[in-house]
Amino acid sequence: MGRRFVKELGQQESVDEVFLASGKQLRPNRNGNLYLQVELSDRTGAISARMWNATESLYRSFDNGDYVRVCGTTQLYQGSLQLIATRLTKVFPEEVREEDFVPLPSTALEKLVARLSELLRSLEDPQLKTLAECFLLDDQFMEQFARAPAGVKHHHAYQGGLLEHVVNLMEVANRVAPCYPQINRDLLLAGAFLHDIGKVSELSYQRELAYTDEGQLIGHLVMGVGLLDAKVREAERLSGEAFPEDLLLRLKHMIVSHHGQYEFGSPKLPMTLEALALYYLDSLDAKVFAFHQQLEDDPNVDSSWTCFHPTLGRKLFKGIVAPE
Repeated sequence: MGRRFVKELGQQESVDEVFLASGKQLRPNRNGNLYLQVELSDRTGAISARMWNATESLYRSFDNGDYVRVCGTTQLYQGSLQLIATRLTKVFPEEVREEDFVPLPSTALEKLVARLSELLRSLEDPQLKTLAECFLLDDQFMEQFARAPAGVKHHHAYQGGLLEHVVNLMEVANRVAPCYPQINRDLLLAGAFLHDIGKVSELSYQRELAYTDEGQLIGHLVMGVGLLDAKVREAERLSGEAFPEDLLLRLKHMIVSHHGQYEFGSPKLPMTLEALALYYLDSLDAKVFAFHQQLEDDPNVDSSWTCFHPTLGRKLFKGIVAPE
């Protein structure tokens, strides 16, 4: 019998399956008794799990990023499915199929890298083309870029998620730019590629998705600007010409303003046409992905509506459910 993935779990189901563990915490309840909270995931999604009356020895028996076999029962809690575990044991990597825990197989990543290269090499501006080539020729960077997630908990939060998000964003930008001739298509495409490059070092993604110390202390916006500066120096050595100051300034502005609003952690608001377009297109890709995931992961399978999502402040319409 094949494994049951997170996406296939429903309410009040018995579970005996292997998952990837992350975010483990040992907490006291109101009575002072300890319980274990841990995030369990596979290639289809993640589910929060709790084990009551847990011990410190159980907590120390596995690490974040380990595979664990968990027995328990699912239940609906505040609109989300969770797992109440009764048993949890560590499983060694050689006992599992790694492809069950990787959302994007290597073949899909190779196609995305090829498309990224194609889009970047379609740039017509010679300075931007040389800069893009410096990134593409950096094997270490490209390996990290192909494996990094776009986030830890929100959109594209899986290995390869950053690459998928950036290629999607560049595809949309490539189609939108001709509709607005006042927008510099090359600059918008370059900004779409560069906007999240700091995440290759902001996040840790060997197995567990987490923030690095540098990522916590500095963040991917500042880190992205630093990485861009380093690559511009390489481009200048390669071309033998100084990189235009105005062009570099516009690229940096796109990186630091792409969150769009101060309350979203943006140190600057978009002040150029390309920065404004990047913000809205980036937000579109992230929100469509997040909404789609909410629709796909909703445990309320017999209803036309999802459960109420506190973070969204609404239910989502899934379509009319035909009677059986």
